[in-house]
Amino acid sequence: HFLYNSLPVFHREGKKAYKPGLDNIITLCDQLNNPHHSFKSLHIAGTNGKGSSSHFIASILQEHGFKVGLYTSPHLKSFTERIKINGKEVPKEWVSAFVSDKKNIIQKVSPSFFEWTVAMAFCYFKEQQVDWAIIETGLGGRLDSTNIITPLGCLITNIGYDHQDILGNSLGEIANEKAGIIKQGTPVTISEFQPEISGIFLEKANENQAPILFANEDTTLIKVSKGQNLDMEIESKHFGEFKISSPYIGNYQINNIIGVLAWCGQLASMGIIDLKKDMIELGIKNSRINSQLKGRFEMISNDPKIIADTAHNESGICLLMDQIKSELTGDLWIILGMVADKDLDLVLQILPKNAGYIFCESNNPRSLKASNLLSLAQKNGLMGIVIEDVNEAIAFVKSKMAQDDIMLVTGSTYLIAEIDEII
Repeated sequence: HFLYNSLPVFHREGKKAYKPGLDNIITLCDQLNNPHHSFKSLHIAGTNGKGSSSHFIASILQEHGFKVGLYTSPHLKSFTERIKINGKEVPKEWVSAFVSDKKNIIQKVSPSFFEWTVAMAFCYFKEQQVDWAIIETGLGGRLDSTNIITPLGCLITNIGYDHQDILGNSLGEIANEKAGIIKQGTPVTISEFQPEISGIFLEKANENQAPILFANEDTTLIKVSKGQNLDMEIESKHFGEFKISSPYIGNYQINNIIGVLAWCGQLASMGIIDLKKDMIELGIKNSRINSQLKGRFEMISNDPKIIADTAHNESGICLLMDQIKSELTGDLWIILGMVADKDLDLVLQILPKNAGYIFCESNNPRSLKASNLLSLAQKNGLMGIVIEDVNEAIAFVKSKMAQDDIMLVTGSTYLIAEIDEII
């Protein structure tokens, strides 16, 4: 409570809580004896896919027998989800004791909430003597608080439109911010080749004498099929043929997994980590058990079919809708809630006009009022009603659904966090 009440929190205040630049986090970590110097790290940035990719990597390293720290954001249900070791969340008691013990440093440095949680994760990983820490950027890369680490490898997943008020209005500007995690001599893999911005990554890598690999140069999808899992045959230049079975079944995971496998090949071929093909396959297969990632094309009910997904920007929603349309045989019901500081028209324009909409709002100050979302949606040709509470909305749609219908809950991480069925 002390942290939430006394520090600027991005998920509550948005841009006002964002403190660009690394001076504050450098001062803060200096006061804490630079905990990030005591473990090996890998750094992950990107608009979409960085959370899933971070969890896949953590699971792969765990299957190799390493003690693996994982720092991600935001959380869904509990703050402690942000800081994990081998899938286990940092104990609440440790967080309370740490905050209480370091309160004088907080008051002296005045960090943002995010800066403080990054420093806290570093201290926990140091204390617990992790072999590796997988560190996901919060926002951007170049000026992100996590960017004080000196990682042994970097992964950039993909670039799309999100947080333009902070990162810039063109894909090039956004890519430039993400490319800011590329360090001197540190290998970097780019999960998705996007021709209009690939030059930005190449230039940044060349400036830093950093070996760069675009995943499509190394890793090729041979075959994909879907049952309970997302099953793929993938050819890797370094490892040969992978047989992959992912418990996360969103089609967008294909690119994430290809990026992760290419990165594994890059790190292994350079002798940075000794990785084995069968352990990598196991890491993907056991990723849900090992890392407890929630809200990614999550089937919260099979009968009726209810899917929850944290997609909240144009590229994320676009990929999600492609998959939903390919699986739909009946009617589509969309329960939608969004935050007010997104470019909502970009998202609303790509949502299907023939779905039934229920507009909700999450219990978060940045959340857009459901009545305002309804007005904006109507301007974009989307019809529906307002039921503010997401669980009431789910119950209402359940009572109306036919056998072949699909219910999709999406638009905001904070909305998904309030679904009772996601535990």
